[in-house]
Amino acid sequence: MPFAGVNVGMTPSIGTQPAGDAGVDARPAARSGTFLLGGDLPVHRLGFGAMRLTGKGIWGEPRDPGEAISVLRRAVELGVALIDTADSYGPEVSERLIAEALYPYPKGLVIATKAGFERPGPDQWKMNGRPEHLRAACEGSLRRLKLERIDLYQLHRIDPGVPFADQLGTFKRFQEEGKIRNIGLSEVSVADIERARKIVSIVSVQNRYSPTDRQHESVLDHCEREKMAFLPWYPLGAGAALRPGSPLAKVAARLHATIAQAALAWLLRRSPVMLPIPGTSSVKHLEENVAAALLELSTGDFAEIARAS
Repeated sequence: MPFAGVNVGMTPSIGTQPAGDAGVDARPAARSGTFLLGGDLPVHRLGFGAMRLTGKGIWGEPRDPGEAISVLRRAVELGVALIDTADSYGPEVSERLIAEALYPYPKGLVIATKAGFERPGPDQWKMNGRPEHLRAACEGSLRRLKLERIDLYQLHRIDPGVPFADQLGTFKRFQEEGKIRNIGLSEVSVADIERARKIVSIVSVQNRYSPTDRQHESVLDHCEREKMAFLPWYPLGAGAALRPGSPLAKVAARLHATIAQAALAWLLRRSPVMLPIPGTSSVKHLEENVAAALLELSTGDFAEIARAS
């Protein structure tokens, strides 16, 4: 089917055989390539972030619950194999919607969730890395997602008010108990990652990153060297970078693509460990975002966007 902003018939896939070859997954998200989480859990590199499925301020129920369910089901139809969420999105709403839309889960779908935040109200986030809170959060996520084991469980933030070893030690116990398979971190430095790896194996890092917000370049490079996944949150950026006339907008216009598609294509090309997880509450925008996997940037286009950061 056609996807907004990308002429599928004219755009080559990225690092795959042409669609239609025997054994090739022609769904658009599959064309982003595959990454092995933890070395053995395959996911398509272009995933979906489920934060925006909740209400305003990442609080409460979605404005259109039916559309939220449709977005999740359409994401899987398009080949998305990694859905990222957290117990604090809603709170609890995003996880519940995922189970409502997709359980029993299709084979190969990886659901990643997070713990470490409490939510006093809309747009309010309070770190809580106390072991008793993390345990209650993990049990709640397993129940809401209807899972016996979470494939990727991420510490949403390292709480400076709680001993580091207590937080990561709690995650290690979850792993030993069979409640979680892999462990990830969010908003961390290289030093944080290496400190954590002395306690548990870390397979992924989720930091803020976009073509024009690259403060965590050193963390991305470290993840690439260590073969850890890097999940960029807020992957499209904002502000002047997305306005008409920006380098990103100019490249998108030349390619007859949307600015979001150009940004996601840039991220996919930037590193083989990059797993963008753009989120939306709209099926139309979801289809536009996933079509970025069909977009191939030239070396010149990639460099033009990179210079603008």
